[in-house]
Amino acid sequence: MNKFSHIGEELKEHLPFSIFSVVIGMVIMGFMNFIADMLGAGDISGPSKELFHIFHPVHILFSAAATTAMFWRHEKKVLKALVIGFVGSVGICGLSDIAIPYIAGLLMGVNMQLHVCIIEHPFFIMPFAVVGLIAGFLLPHYNKTGTIFSHTGHVLISSMASILYLIGYGMNDWIHSAGLVLIYMIIAVVLPCCTSDIILPLYFIKGHKHTKSCGCS
Repeated sequence: MNKFSHIGEELKEHLPFSIFSVVIGMVIMGFMNFIADMLGAGDISGPSKELFHIFHPVHILFSAAATTAMFWRHEKKVLKALVIGFVGSVGICGLSDIAIPYIAGLLMGVNMQLHVCIIEHPFFIMPFAVVGLIAGFLLPHYNKTGTIFSHTGHVLISSMASILYLIGYGMNDWIHSAGLVLIYMIIAVVLPCCTSDIILPLYFIKGHKHTKSCGCS
């Protein structure tokens, strides 16, 4: 099986789990809205921003661990693993957590704010990336299911980070557009997460043809 067929297979296997993760994230945010309304606060953009700054760096940590672990299991080249792990986490997590929710909000007619954490808070983000890279080297040695564990955590955290950015940086009244939010957030989760955890490391493994990677269901 060639690499592009493998990519299609991984995306297909990843999609159901991503849908459930996004739905769980939306339910959690629904409860936050309910509590805010009960307390008379109404606007949850402030708390959403604060929570985003927890979930986004943790997302980077999980992504760095999953991407590095996937590559390291198949090819033992430290520098190459570090580069792939860094690009797959800091770069692609920014796409998932920030760029896609930002564009989604604009497409839904919302006046979104653009907030790029790696540019505005680099010393806050980098320790999470470094710890994730180190964990990625250790996971395959201590646990054969290490990539499954880190990838599963990555998807769940990614769902929350994307939704929190959308709500915190513009779309406070998101419930009335929940259907569109669901679709856009699935896109924000499934494509970047599969790219960073699976497609990117496997594509750059020398001589790689097809390996059954991590089932995420």
